Amino acid sequence: MRLSSNGTHVKISFLSSLFFLSLLLIIPGISQAGISQEQREATYRQLETFANVLSILQENYVEEIDTDATLEGAISGMLLSLDPHSSYLTAEDFDELQDETRGNFTGIGIEITIRDNILTVISPIEGTPADAAGLQAKDLIVKINGEATKNMPPMEAIKKLRGPKGSEVTISVYRDGWQELKEITIVRDTIPLRSIKGMFLDPGFAYIRITNFQEKTTKDLKKKLAELEKESTIKGLILDLRNNPGGLLDQAISVSDIFLEEGLVVYTKGRLPEQNMTFQAHANNGKNLYPLVILVNEGSASASEIVAGAIQDHKRGVIVGTQTFGKGSVQTILPMPDGAGLRLTTARYYTPNGRSIQATGIMPDVEVPYVPYVEQPEEKRVLPDFIREADLKNHILSRDDSAKDMEEDASSTAEAVTSEEQQAIDHRLKQDNQLRSALNILKSLNLYTEYRTSSDLESGQQKQR
Repeated sequence: MRLSSNGTHVKISFLSSLFFLSLLLIIPGISQAGISQEQREATYRQLETFANVLSILQENYVEEIDTDATLEGAISGMLLSLDPHSSYLTAEDFDELQDETRGNFTGIGIEITIRDNILTVISPIEGTPADAAGLQAKDLIVKINGEATKNMPPMEAIKKLRGPKGSEVTISVYRDGWQELKEITIVRDTIPLRSIKGMFLDPGFAYIRITNFQEKTTKDLKKKLAELEKESTIKGLILDLRNNPGGLLDQAISVSDIFLEEGLVVYTKGRLPEQNMTFQAHANNGKNLYPLVILVNEGSASASEIVAGAIQDHKRGVIVGTQTFGKGSVQTILPMPDGAGLRLTTARYYTPNGRSIQATGIMPDVEVPYVPYVEQPEEKRVLPDFIREADLKNHILSRDDSAKDMEEDASSTAEAVTSEEQQAIDHRLKQDNQLRSALNILKSLNLYTEYRTSSDLESGQQKQR
């Protein structure tokens, strides 16, 4: 997306230290607005001290120092002292960041941040080596190939996690509840760009998973919705944003816009006027107004939180799951001399009702903690301690039961067998308690909507009489 503010072209996107972590504003030049003369004089005095220290190091350190590397380290340390998302990008780092925007990179497939000076997983990207290895949101990566990550600059961690397709990287992971570190060896691969998956869970009740917000996410979402609508009328939709680390801002806005008729989607607010921007929804002429449930968890970040926040504030759907990550700051990428770059936090973003998501996240309307599914052995399953009329021997069949039995006798064996696709859906619902809850809530919303619609029609007919 390109905007214009006082003649300056601004490109807005979500990117990550590894995969789509931060909301970025890429602009040419550095503004000096808001700096007083007194502040400048104090800065010059500090810079003089810095220069003196550097000179002492050059002349007296035990070994000859690499001045360029020392200066880059000083700049990186200065930015890391501000917040986890501000950083200095060497020319090589900046080129890699440009590659990320084009989606051309290999790695293990995780969203990372720095918390308490330790590399922390926001979420694994679905379908990647990290996902297959079982990494989870809030996992701490304590070591990479035996090297401690504490106080490690984010870009250095990125370089160590990245590598050629087929190569291995070993990470030492700590998870809350574990007694010791666990070493996990992961084979790097190309990170998939497919961001949309969808199906019907029940007749009329659709499910779509967005794994991240890529350049074509909105286009692919509209395409998937059209495909599902050809199969059957959509009576309700579950939009799954769990473990979605974010992506492009314009895609978050346009995805929200699919389900909103009007109003504010998100706005940013910083120290400078040009950092304050608002983004509005557009009329959809009554399309896609079916009941909506958004699934989120602690791995939902950035763009995912924008969508969930917009839907929640407009009371357009029900947010189900657990509290989201809370990545609500805006990063600006400033090109520097010699091809380097500066990633600097410049603003926060807010939901339509003025809520800052930074460090708080989105609280679901219906909190449903994820409960890992454990298959019970057949012999250990506990039978229910109650019986019904239908369980009694020689019970009388209802008329409906008699008709049903006749229909079943007439049907072929092949028709009675559940399809492989339906078996896969049933298995997924069985294993995923959050998805089951979302489907039940969606069905309830649909029933309520049908009841309200029926009541409104009857009321209108009575008034006409």
